[in-house]
Amino acid sequence: MGIVIAVISGKGGVGKTTATANIGLGIALNQKKCVVVDFDIGQRNLDMILGLENRVVYDLVQVMDGEASIKQAIIKSKVSDNLHFLAASQTKDKSVLSSEKVKALVEGLQEEYEYVILDSPAGIESGFEHTIEFADTAIVVVNPEVSSIRDADRAIGILDAKSQKVKDGEEVRKFLIVNRISAEMVQKGEMLNSEDILDILNIKLLGKVPEDKGVIDASNQGKPIILDKKSMAGEAYARIAGRICGQDIAIKDIEHPHTGVFKKLTGMFK
Repeated sequence: MGIVIAVISGKGGVGKTTATANIGLGIALNQKKCVVVDFDIGQRNLDMILGLENRVVYDLVQVMDGEASIKQAIIKSKVSDNLHFLAASQTKDKSVLSSEKVKALVEGLQEEYEYVILDSPAGIESGFEHTIEFADTAIVVVNPEVSSIRDADRAIGILDAKSQKVKDGEEVRKFLIVNRISAEMVQKGEMLNSEDILDILNIKLLGKVPEDKGVIDASNQGKPIILDKKSMAGEAYARIAGRICGQDIAIKDIEHPHTGVFKKLTGMFK
């Protein structure tokens, strides 16, 4: 059975969907079979970042309601045969989701894919709760600012209270991505550093992604930034995807770029 990873944030606008698209493609480029699922019912942005918006015929709600099969609704990436995508519905709202339907969908995907990545809606409403309910692992995406971290802390609290694994006496593994880091602002004390964020949230660090103006252009073009070999953010997502796939890849200290400090991370997702 595949690993189910929920990508969450609490606060909107932190780059969660961009992270989902790039991590999913990065995993696929590591020769692992991966599906990314857009659980942001009513919004549907993940298809645009992946450049697949014109290929959507069926969505996840239609699959859950039995109007289409998973195979009918799944869309193959233009970049990698290992990456598939399942779109959110734009015509429904979050009230159409139920635990039974979500569980059946997730288990069906687990049978076909090594990694099932769920892009959670922003906020901590019912759509969020259904996204995290059957996750094995959560990736928490934050910006280095107080409001983002506060909202992420609330999201982690709900995850620890309402996920099925916790109800079964187990634990959902949680990892942090600090997104849109500006080394200059960190050095000036105008932005929180990752150590402070880790102290507040008390979860393991998965990666640091620098501020990169190319991310918006890449998203608008439907070409995830991980494909840009010259992009620092793309490089960061490639390292994160490698760690998820079990590779021993150091975390680059982009907050102090001239120190050459790396921190070793081994086999986090094994």
